[in-house]
Amino acid sequence: MHEKSIELLNKAVADELAAVHQYMYFHFHCDDQGYDLLAGLFKKTAIQEMMHIELLAERILFLKGDVNMAPAVPVKAIRDVKDMVQHSAKMEEESAREYNLWANECSANADSASKKIFEDLVADEERHFDQYDTELDNMRKFGENYLALQSIERSKTISAGGRPGGA
Repeated sequence: MHEKSIELLNKAVADELAAVHQYMYFHFHCDDQGYDLLAGLFKKTAIQEMMHIELLAERILFLKGDVNMAPAVPVKAIRDVKDMVQHSAKMEEESAREYNLWANECSANADSASKKIFEDLVADEERHFDQYDTELDNMRKFGENYLALQSIERSKTISAGGRPGGA
């Protein structure tokens, strides 16, 4: 009865898994390069995407489906910080667009609970997009100085006896 919803929910799980892997990859590289603010943003977004996976999986299991835990795409080896942020904004924008469509498909199949999950995910993905879009705006406005300031903050923290990343 809910085969289409299960299919769409599993597609979302695959997309979210790919996002978690991608964002953690970006987190590791930003952290390694001394960009603590962006590293923290990527890590926080990855954790939020993990929570999305949990929500989606719970719904799939409720509908008596099985959760497919294969990421939709492999991690892209992007090491340039600006390219990371651009890629992230694009991923979030695409997810919001797809989830909007999938919410409508669930509605057409009389599955309002799955529809609501997708609508809630759209709001989260749009918020993530806005965060990355703001970072891109800051990079355009402030140029290399924007990233240099993040790196300087880390140096100040380390020289004061703190640990990188505030941990």
